[in-house]
Amino acid sequence: MDKFFSMGGYAPFIWSSYGIGIGGLVVLAVISVRTLRARERELQFIGTRQKKNVINNTESCQGEGTIHES
Repeated sequence: MDKFFSMGGYAPFIWSSYGIGIGGLVVLAVISVRTLRARERELQFIGTRQKKNVINNTESCQGEGTIHES
């Protein structure tokens, strides 16, 4: 088992490369999750704003009752 972990004297290079690779994947996953959550909040905000615009437009059109032709 010692031979496996020492890897012929190259262990510091090999294990550090594994660490860097796994660390990079963890950083990438964290950034991806944060970006996903930010985009979901942005879409929720846009959807809420559009619903408010539809409600405001509906309220402003009520009571007009006639269609104006040009």
